Amino acid sequence: MTPEISLIIMAYNEEKSLAAVFNELRAALKELKRPFEIVIINDGSTDSTGRTADSLADNENVRVIHHKGNQGLGAVYRTGFKEAKGDFITFFPADGQFSAGILKKYAEYTKTHDVILGFIPDRKSSVIAKCLSAFERVLLWMLFGPIPRFQGIIMFRRGLLETVKLKSSGRGWTILMELIIRLKKSGQKMITLPIGLRPRAYGHSKVNNIPCIIDNIRQIFILRLNM
Repeated sequence: MTPEISLIIMAYNEEKSLAAVFNELRAALKELKRPFEIVIINDGSTDSTGRTADSLADNENVRVIHHKGNQGLGAVYRTGFKEAKGDFITFFPADGQFSAGILKKYAEYTKTHDVILGFIPDRKSSVIAKCLSAFERVLLWMLFGPIPRFQGIIMFRRGLLETVKLKSSGRGWTILMELIIRLKKSGQKMITLPIGLRPRAYGHSKVNNIPCIIDNIRQIFILRLNM
Protein backbone atom coordinates (compact mmCIF):
# COMPACT_ATOMS: atom_id res chain seq x y z
CA MET A 1 0.00 0.00 0.00
CA THR A 2 1.34 3.42 -0.95
CA PRO A 3 1.91 5.47 2.20
CA GLU A 4 0.04 8.72 2.64
CA ILE A 5 2.80 10.17 4.80
CA SER A 6 6.56 9.75 4.55
CA LEU A 7 8.27 10.88 7.72
CA ILE A 8 12.01 11.45 7.44
CA ILE A 9 14.02 11.33 10.67
CA MET A 10 17.26 13.26 10.27
CA ALA A 11 19.99 11.82 12.48
CA TYR A 12 23.58 12.83 13.06
CA ASN A 13 25.25 11.67 16.28
CA GLU A 14 21.96 11.29 18.15
CA GLU A 15 22.55 7.86 19.70
CA LYS A 16 20.94 8.86 23.02
CA SER A 17 17.73 10.29 21.58
CA LEU A 18 17.03 8.49 18.29
CA ALA A 19 15.09 5.49 19.65
CA ALA A 20 12.85 7.60 21.90
CA VAL A 21 12.14 10.08 19.10
CA PHE A 22 11.38 7.24 16.70
CA ASN A 23 8.94 5.61 19.13
CA GLU A 24 7.18 8.90 19.82
CA LEU A 25 6.80 9.75 16.12
CA ARG A 26 5.70 6.22 15.18
CA ALA A 27 3.02 6.22 17.88
CA ALA A 28 1.73 9.59 16.64
CA LEU A 29 1.60 8.35 13.05
CA LYS A 30 -0.38 5.28 14.12
CA GLU A 31 -2.91 7.53 15.84
CA LEU A 32 -3.56 9.29 12.52
CA LYS A 33 -4.80 5.96 11.10
CA ARG A 34 -3.28 6.74 7.71
CA PRO A 35 -0.72 4.56 5.88
CA PHE A 36 2.80 5.81 6.58
CA GLU A 37 6.47 5.05 6.26
CA ILE A 38 9.43 6.21 8.33
CA VAL A 39 12.79 6.77 6.69
CA ILE A 40 15.75 7.30 9.01
CA ILE A 41 18.65 9.08 7.34
CA ASN A 42 21.90 8.61 9.23
CA ASP A 43 24.14 11.42 8.04
CA GLY A 44 27.51 9.77 8.61
CA SER A 45 27.28 9.57 12.40
CA THR A 46 30.46 8.65 14.27
CA ASP A 47 28.67 7.26 17.34
CA SER A 48 26.20 4.35 17.53
CA THR A 49 23.37 6.22 15.78
CA GLY A 50 23.71 4.02 12.70
CA ARG A 51 23.43 0.78 14.67
CA THR A 52 20.44 2.10 16.57
CA ALA A 53 18.77 3.09 13.31
CA ASP A 54 19.34 -0.38 11.85
CA SER A 55 17.78 -2.00 14.92
CA LEU A 56 14.68 0.18 14.48
CA ALA A 57 14.35 -0.93 10.86
CA ASP A 58 12.99 -4.24 12.13
CA ASN A 59 9.71 -2.38 12.57
CA GLU A 60 7.09 -2.37 9.83
CA ASN A 61 7.34 0.34 7.16
CA VAL A 62 10.74 1.57 8.35
CA ARG A 63 13.80 2.09 6.18
CA VAL A 64 17.30 3.32 7.00
CA ILE A 65 19.66 5.16 4.68
CA HIS A 66 23.29 5.71 5.64
CA HIS A 67 25.31 8.56 4.17
CA LYS A 68 28.99 7.88 3.69
CA GLY A 69 30.37 10.58 5.93
CA ASN A 70 28.64 13.67 7.24
CA GLN A 71 27.21 15.52 4.24
CA GLY A 72 25.12 18.12 6.05
CA LEU A 73 21.47 19.04 6.39
CA GLY A 74 21.09 19.92 2.71
CA ALA A 75 22.14 16.44 1.64
CA VAL A 76 19.70 14.89 4.12
CA TYR A 77 16.83 16.88 2.61
CA ARG A 78 17.85 15.93 -0.92
CA THR A 79 18.02 12.25 0.02
CA GLY A 80 14.62 12.52 1.68
CA PHE A 81 13.12 14.11 -1.43
CA LYS A 82 14.47 11.24 -3.53
CA GLU A 83 13.58 8.34 -1.25
CA ALA A 84 10.13 9.31 0.06
CA LYS A 85 7.18 7.41 -1.38
CA GLY A 86 4.26 9.01 0.48
CA ASP A 87 1.73 11.52 -0.80
CA PHE A 88 3.03 13.98 1.80
CA ILE A 89 6.59 14.34 3.10
CA THR A 90 7.69 15.70 6.45
CA PHE A 91 11.06 15.92 8.19
CA PHE A 92 11.82 15.68 11.91
CA PRO A 93 15.24 15.93 13.57
CA ALA A 94 16.28 13.07 15.84
CA ASP A 95 17.09 15.41 18.73
CA GLY A 96 13.54 15.35 20.11
CA GLN A 97 13.06 19.11 20.20
CA PHE A 98 9.86 18.95 18.14
CA SER A 99 6.84 17.21 19.61
CA ALA A 100 5.20 14.41 17.63
CA GLY A 101 1.93 16.22 18.35
CA ILE A 102 2.81 18.51 15.45
CA LEU A 103 1.87 15.66 13.11
CA LYS A 104 -1.78 15.69 14.15
CA LYS A 105 -1.89 19.47 13.84
CA TYR A 106 -0.40 19.40 10.34
CA ALA A 107 -2.39 16.40 9.12
CA GLU A 108 -5.62 18.34 9.57
CA TYR A 109 -4.55 20.71 6.79
CA THR A 110 -3.39 18.17 4.20
CA LYS A 111 -6.81 18.05 2.54
CA THR A 112 -6.93 21.80 2.01
CA HIS A 113 -3.29 22.89 1.64
CA ASP A 114 -0.29 21.84 -0.42
CA VAL A 115 2.37 23.03 2.03
CA ILE A 116 2.19 23.30 5.82
CA LEU A 117 4.97 25.24 7.54
CA GLY A 118 5.83 25.82 11.17
CA PHE A 119 7.45 28.72 12.96
CA ILE A 120 8.68 29.13 16.53
CA PRO A 121 7.16 32.26 18.09
CA ASP A 122 9.84 32.79 20.74
CA ARG A 123 12.98 30.80 20.11
CA LYS A 124 15.63 31.14 22.82
CA SER A 125 19.11 31.73 21.43
CA SER A 126 22.04 34.09 21.92
CA VAL A 127 21.73 37.78 21.06
CA ILE A 128 24.22 37.40 18.22
CA ALA A 129 22.38 34.39 16.80
CA LYS A 130 19.06 36.26 17.02
CA CYS A 131 20.54 39.27 15.19
CA LEU A 132 22.02 37.09 12.46
CA SER A 133 18.74 35.19 12.12
CA ALA A 134 16.81 38.47 11.81
CA PHE A 135 19.27 39.66 9.17
CA GLU A 136 18.79 36.36 7.38
CA ARG A 137 15.00 36.88 7.23
CA VAL A 138 15.36 40.48 6.01
CA LEU A 139 17.84 39.35 3.37
CA LEU A 140 15.43 36.69 2.12
CA TRP A 141 12.68 39.31 1.84
CA MET A 142 14.97 41.73 -0.02
CA LEU A 143 16.20 39.12 -2.49
CA PHE A 144 13.05 37.06 -3.03
CA GLY A 145 10.13 39.17 -1.88
CA PRO A 146 7.55 38.12 0.73
CA ILE A 147 7.82 34.46 1.68
CA PRO A 148 6.14 32.51 4.48
CA ARG A 149 7.86 32.51 7.84
CA PHE A 150 9.42 29.12 8.46
CA GLN A 151 11.34 27.47 11.27
CA GLY A 152 11.49 23.79 11.96
CA ILE A 153 8.91 21.43 10.49
CA ILE A 154 7.48 21.29 6.97
CA MET A 155 4.93 18.96 5.39
CA PHE A 156 4.19 19.13 1.66
CA ARG A 157 2.79 17.15 -1.26
CA ARG A 158 5.54 14.98 -2.72
CA GLY A 159 4.24 15.53 -6.26
CA LEU A 160 5.23 19.18 -6.02
CA LEU A 161 8.88 18.13 -6.32
CA GLU A 162 8.17 17.28 -9.95
CA THR A 163 6.96 20.83 -10.65
CA VAL A 164 10.15 22.65 -9.61
CA LYS A 165 13.82 22.35 -10.48
CA LEU A 166 15.90 22.71 -7.34
CA LYS A 167 19.49 23.91 -7.76
CA SER A 168 20.85 24.46 -4.25
CA SER A 169 23.75 22.19 -3.35
CA GLY A 170 24.98 23.57 -0.02
CA ARG A 171 25.20 21.74 3.30
CA GLY A 172 22.60 23.91 5.00
CA TRP A 173 18.84 24.34 4.77
CA THR A 174 18.99 26.48 1.60
CA ILE A 175 17.57 23.63 -0.49
CA LEU A 176 14.44 23.74 1.66
CA MET A 177 14.14 27.53 1.44
CA GLU A 178 14.52 27.26 -2.34
CA LEU A 179 11.68 24.74 -2.41
CA ILE A 180 9.44 27.02 -0.35
CA ILE A 181 10.27 30.07 -2.48
CA ARG A 182 9.64 28.27 -5.76
CA LEU A 183 6.38 26.73 -4.53
CA LYS A 184 5.22 30.10 -3.24
CA LYS A 185 5.95 31.72 -6.61
CA SER A 186 4.05 28.94 -8.40
CA GLY A 187 0.93 29.68 -6.36
CA GLN A 188 0.73 26.58 -4.16
CA LYS A 189 -1.64 26.87 -1.21
CA MET A 190 0.40 27.30 1.98
CA ILE A 191 -0.31 27.82 5.65
CA THR A 192 2.08 28.69 8.49
CA LEU A 193 1.35 27.44 12.01
CA PRO A 194 3.00 28.23 15.35
CA ILE A 195 4.84 25.28 16.86
CA GLY A 196 6.78 24.75 20.07
CA LEU A 197 10.41 23.86 20.66
CA ARG A 198 11.46 21.60 23.51
CA PRO A 199 14.87 21.69 25.20
CA ARG A 200 17.32 19.10 23.97
CA ALA A 201 17.64 16.19 26.35
CA TYR A 202 21.14 15.37 25.10
CA GLY A 203 23.91 16.99 23.10
CA HIS A 204 23.84 20.35 21.37
CA SER A 205 22.32 21.83 18.23
CA LYS A 206 24.17 21.21 14.98
CA VAL A 207 22.31 23.93 13.05
CA ASN A 208 21.21 26.70 15.44
CA ASN A 209 24.65 28.24 15.81
CA ILE A 210 26.55 31.19 14.39
CA PRO A 211 28.74 29.29 11.83
CA CYS A 212 25.65 27.60 10.34
CA ILE A 213 23.70 30.85 10.18
CA ILE A 214 26.62 32.60 8.45
CA ASP A 215 26.88 29.75 5.94
CA ASN A 216 23.13 29.96 5.31
CA ILE A 217 23.47 33.66 4.55
CA ARG A 218 26.24 32.88 2.07
CA GLN A 219 24.08 30.23 0.44
CA ILE A 220 21.18 32.69 0.14
CA PHE A 221 23.27 34.86 -2.20
CA ILE A 222 24.23 31.81 -4.24
CA LEU A 223 20.56 30.82 -4.42
CA ARG A 224 19.61 34.27 -5.73
CA LEU A 225 22.08 33.87 -8.59
CA ASN A 226 20.51 30.51 -9.47
CA MET A 227 16.88 31.62 -9.44
